[in-house]
Amino acid sequence: MSVPRWIIGVDIGGTNLVVGAVPFDGGPVLGLVTRPTEARRGGHSVVERVVRMVRDVRAALSDAHPGAEVVGVGIGSPGPLDRETGVVIKTPNLAWENFPVRDLVSDALGLPATLDNDANCATYGEWWLGAGRGSRHLVGLTIGTGIGGGLVVDGRIFHGASDAAGEFGHMTIDFHGRKCACGNYGCLEAYASGPNIAARAVEGIEAGAETILVDQVGGALDRITAATVYEGAVAGDPYANEVLRETAKILGAGVANLVNGLNPDVVVIAGGVVRAGDLLLAPLRESVRQRAFRSAVEACAIRVAELGETAGVVGAAGVFRAEALGS
Repeated sequence: MSVPRWIIGVDIGGTNLVVGAVPFDGGPVLGLVTRPTEARRGGHSVVERVVRMVRDVRAALSDAHPGAEVVGVGIGSPGPLDRETGVVIKTPNLAWENFPVRDLVSDALGLPATLDNDANCATYGEWWLGAGRGSRHLVGLTIGTGIGGGLVVDGRIFHGASDAAGEFGHMTIDFHGRKCACGNYGCLEAYASGPNIAARAVEGIEAGAETILVDQVGGALDRITAATVYEGAVAGDPYANEVLRETAKILGAGVANLVNGLNPDVVVIAGGVVRAGDLLLAPLRESVRQRAFRSAVEACAIRVAELGETAGVVGAAGVFRAEALGS
């Protein structure tokens, strides 16, 4: 009888660290642990926290499956990073520069480890065990504070020539459009990220739009968030619904570009924006149908992510598995 093999997945974020055990051949995450990153304490402190969390997860795994073998650790981190050397080159959210996180974790645990971009890991997780199960070519789009994503082609993460593939939030939607935090103008992110959905809503209110959103925040417009807009739309507020429909059309244009350019069989949308449900997704899908080639649209399913906070953990473990199998 073979010993069950497991991989520990580590998702390093600017706010939280998430660690869990994933069966080598796929299955539910076991022993999931979430703790604050506390990045201000420095990279070595973060590594120490990760190592402690991995040990806690291994203990939970041993209790649940005595004799289970942990074969390695997959790590997802914000980038840019160098996958070959396991070094995070620079990441503002963590204040790391040329930080060898992979080898530090590997050496402390005595286990082999891999490193990949966190957005790539989340996308790969959805492809392996989430909303993209069974697909060949998948695009992941995560909408939060910014808009990021990843691309799986023939079951493998597509990294591009310089590991920069997947920056879908910075495709140009309007050549003369809003200024983006990246310095460019008209990026998808400048219209449809969470903060920019809120910013567009506030601009309309300041221009005279009547809406219950003002009452929802007690008149303090700087408290309006994307969630405020969703709540207003659910409550039937015409202006909130207008902002949401416009957001859906903009996102639909971005997704149509991806569908036309990449011809995936699945697009998975993740992030807080999916809480709006069909109020956002129905007009988004309609926008894609109007803009993308029919053959590409008919071959592509647009789905909501399934894995939630475990996507990065599952994907990081999946990256380790793929490297172990040489695929």
